[in-house]
Amino acid sequence: MSTKELAMETIRDLPENASWQEIEERIHFLAAVEKAREEVRRGDVVPHEDVRNLLGQWLSE
Repeated sequence: MSTKELAMETIRDLPENASWQEIEERIHFLAAVEKAREEVRRGDVVPHEDVRNLLGQWLSE
């Protein structure tokens, strides 16, 4: 499904009385999810264990 098709389907699925803000938020959310999926496909992620270690360091400071 193309980006445009996904956006149109998303808008169609919203209630008839959806506000511009609700539409914008939904589209923004979908764009963020797609960006994250692309980062995962590229391997541009932080391994879970690294995150745990960083969190441990931050909490102990």
